Amino acid sequence: MGPTNEEKSPWVEGIIHDFWDKSPENDLHMGHREKAWDAPLVGFARGDDPFFARFKADLGPFYWTPEEIFNATFPDRRASANELSVICYVLPQTEATRVEQRREDRLPAERWSRSRGYGEKFNCALRLHLAAELARAGYPAVAPERDPEFAYRQSERFGLASNWSERHTAFVAGLGTFGLSDGLITERGKAVRIGSVVARLDLPATTRPYGDDYQAWCLWHARGTCGACAERCPVDSISKEDGHDKERCRVYIRDVTTPYVTEQFGTADATPCGLCQVRIPCESGIPAALK
Repeated sequence: MGPTNEEKSPWVEGIIHDFWDKSPENDLHMGHREKAWDAPLVGFARGDDPFFARFKADLGPFYWTPEEIFNATFPDRRASANELSVICYVLPQTEATRVEQRREDRLPAERWSRSRGYGEKFNCALRLHLAAELARAGYPAVAPERDPEFAYRQSERFGLASNWSERHTAFVAGLGTFGLSDGLITERGKAVRIGSVVARLDLPATTRPYGDDYQAWCLWHARGTCGACAERCPVDSISKEDGHDKERCRVYIRDVTTPYVTEQFGTADATPCGLCQVRIPCESGIPAALK
């Protein structure tokens, strides 16, 4: 039997935290047991939150709303947007990983590279585990990023974009706002990975402490100060004037960092860089000046 209405939110959070704590996949494979991620943050959004339709209008018709991806997955169990909830979690990098990454200026550190390889495999497993546990309790659920149709497309306005964005979803779920580099600044900082699941489940939406201001926790956007992430980028793909050059960033990862970490650490298929996520004021939290 599933939980009562009052128990649903902590029950869902418990599924996520229990898997994070106990799964052997949450491991950097360093030759000893070492978790890939610190304890997750969890937030919820309503399936009919207006921001989802706004993202679709901004990015293009290829972008999924929660209703679209749910009904494509369950055509015989269709739901309206107001019957759906979106569960989102943030996986923060560990202190050991961040300390190691701070020392680097051009190529990602070993722990960071392993978190992007083995750690992201855990993230994928957590997405699927959460969806399966919800379904087992009678709440059909889908992890959009794990859907076979998940892909990247060309947005007329924004260039390369996926048909489901974990960062945008986390913003709607009250977990963070965007920085100059396009990274999401959360209460545990920008050095994070994110996952989400859409479910036919009634959950109260997490209050967004920043309202609708999608750049509220970035010092550059809020105060016109900082820009430390731009200084950290080894190929100048971030600028105070133009923000994030996604194509320059993508080419550097494809041509330089991915071959490097594959050869050095054996993390095949990992696509790390992340230098712009450490040694900055929002590395591990909201900048003190904006709290």
